[in-house]
Order: sequence, then C-alpha cells, then structure tokens
Amino acid sequence: MTTSNPQTDTDQPAVDPAVRAELARLRDSIDNIDAAVVHMLAERFKCTQQVGHLKAEHALPPADPAREARQIERLRQLAENAKLDPAFAEKFLNFIISEVIRHHEQIAANSGTDPRE
Repeated sequence: MTTSNPQTDTDQPAVDPAVRAELARLRDSIDNIDAAVVHMLAERFKCTQQVGHLKAEHALPPADPAREARQIERLRQLAENAKLDPAFAEKFLNFIISEVIRHHEQIAANSGTDPRE
C-alpha cells in the first residue's frame, strides 16, 4: 500500500494545472533570486578580503565597531523602506559581519601582523 505525502505537490493530481504552472513560475523566480544573492555575496566577500589584506598590511584591527553600527542602522532603514523585517536584516548583516571579521583575523594572523597581539 502506498501513501501520499500531503506535504509534496507532486503526488496530488487533483491540483489545477494552472496552479502548478504558477507555482513552478514562482519557484523559478525564487531560484534565480537565490543564485543572484549567492553571486552578490561572493562579490561582497571578494571586496572584504581585499579590505582584510589592507588592514593587515597597516596593522589595523579586524573589526570596526563604529562602522558596523552605522552599517546595521543603514541596513535596518533600507529594510524598513523595502518592507522587510529590520530585525531579520540586522541578524543577516550581523552574520555577514562576523564572517568578515573572522576572515580579517585569519588574514592578519597569516600575514604576521595580527593586531590582537
């Protein structure tokens, strides 16, 4: 005996084909957006890697709390204007910032100019 999983739409033949087509169209758009986000993050991290090397060369600290605070406030405002939850936007940026700082610390440690020492 086979059972149908109500969580998947592939096992529900009674669904209107127009609904399936619209769902597929929306999912294609989501997939395209996800791809764009990944590429944009890759570009962002290429730039922050360069910042990390510049900071290491000049013995600057990996973190810049004042800039981070400005960026968080700026992103929260952008989120509000875009009708996106500002708290979500802040969490997302905090995650990115923590990764950038981690990269900058690694770059500094590898260059022998670790400003934490």
